[in-house]
Amino acid sequence: MTKIRFSPLTPQSLEQALPAILTKALAGGRKAVIRFTTEGDVRHFNEHLWTYNPDSFLPHGTKTDGNQEHQPAFLTTGNDKPNGADMLVLCNAQTVPENVADFSLCCDFLDGRDDEAVQEGRARWKAYKEAGHAITYWQQTESGGWEQKA
Repeated sequence: MTKIRFSPLTPQSLEQALPAILTKALAGGRKAVIRFTTEGDVRHFNEHLWTYNPDSFLPHGTKTDGNQEHQPAFLTTGNDKPNGADMLVLCNAQTVPENVADFSLCCDFLDGRDDEAVQEGRARWKAYKEAGHAITYWQQTESGGWEQKA
């Protein structure tokens, strides 16, 4: 059983929320796979995670960077898990990933201001619940933190 943290993004964007979540996860000793829906998103966030804060960076990589097994945070569009991660971060997923049960924790982010993304999220919530995963709902605070609501 995977712990699913269902997290609609409002008021912050994925560009703001993802670095904070990854910083916390990596500081806690986790390795993560971050799954996007397009290669364009992988390229965008690969650059973003190096530059979002001029005083720090998040160690990460993609399949084109090499040394995939050594990347604490691995960005992909596929079901690969070369770094042995125990955490999956879904970024605007449209369906439940086939291998969600291979992770102890899954953070499912969606744009809470997009009606279509919200509808897709509801379908994933139902599928997670039917599969027996431990699902919780987390709401963003105005300051960018998270509060468990359900």
